[in-house]
Amino acid sequence: MYINFWYPVCLTDELTADAPLRVQILGVRLAAFRDTEGDPNVLADTCVHRGGSLGKGKVIGSHLACPYHGWRFDGAGKCAHIPVLGEDDTIPARAKVDSYPVIERYGIVFAFLGDLPEDQRPPPLDVPQWDQPGWRANELVVFELNGYFERSIENGLDPSHNEFVHDLQGNVKLKPETIRVTSSDWGTDITIGAVPPDLNTLQYGHLRNDDKPSTFGASTAHHGPNTLITTIRLSDENIFVQYFFEQPIDDHRTRIFFINMRNCMLEPEHDKKLMNHNLRIAEEDIRLVEELNPVRTPESSTKEILITGDECIGAYRKHLQSWEERGWRIDLPALNETAGDIAYAIPSPDRPGGKNWVLDTIPLVGT
Repeated sequence: MYINFWYPVCLTDELTADAPLRVQILGVRLAAFRDTEGDPNVLADTCVHRGGSLGKGKVIGSHLACPYHGWRFDGAGKCAHIPVLGEDDTIPARAKVDSYPVIERYGIVFAFLGDLPEDQRPPPLDVPQWDQPGWRANELVVFELNGYFERSIENGLDPSHNEFVHDLQGNVKLKPETIRVTSSDWGTDITIGAVPPDLNTLQYGHLRNDDKPSTFGASTAHHGPNTLITTIRLSDENIFVQYFFEQPIDDHRTRIFFINMRNCMLEPEHDKKLMNHNLRIAEEDIRLVEELNPVRTPESSTKEILITGDECIGAYRKHLQSWEERGWRIDLPALNETAGDIAYAIPSPDRPGGKNWVLDTIPLVGT
């Protein structure tokens, strides 16, 4: 797992001004709440007084109050009120918790979990089809799997498993010779052609065999370590683009926020049928990922054999290695070994150059 990327926290509708929400991401608990202006805030969950869970507290105006002794923290993570102190008493400078940059897009609350300044952060993934004429989004769906998020992302990047794991319509056959892989600073993209099936057997779209879809094929990509984009192109007029924003709960549980965009079958009555089709495919993938051994990606490339069709897997792992070399990888053995003994926080942008932090920084590889 890696700091310094954007992670989904919850659905927009889940975060209200009535009560905070406690979530766990990257093995650490966080507290999310809306202030009186309606703005979302995400803080480290642990109160620095006596370890109370802020995510189990109360929203009071623009503050989040700890349920243990009532300490109130603002959206920047600063303690603004300690009930036991008098009006002339000074709030300790160390009375603060980490606060993380937050954005709301596509019905999801995202938080940047890391300490990079704004001009150095990876950009959040854009969904260019959102709210565009000629495109429709299915209802946002959230599901979980008992598996490590890297294995889930790699499954999505793998084109060759589809004909064995999924009941592909029309017996689609991939063309390995058409594989093309391109990489950027924050991700990798793989495109691959396929032999068009008997189009009359397709359960969605409005293609006919005489449409001659020369563009038939698919592409998949990752953005950062935890976001997957899959494009299924039946023709220029029949395109499905799927976005999977993955939330690593810990090293063996993952929550996935799924958006499906399409430029065909735009009538609302098609939503349920198409979503059921997509969820069936997701369930087939989940069953596979949950049984992988080892659970986490092998540390050594000699412990698995990568061949044609695995090009994007290798590129993804190179990106992960580069982010580890930057000091962004969480030291899972150290985290698991000390869990319960140390209150950890993911370092926030206020940490560099700041002092007097009570909560320990989550252990990172090489630091």
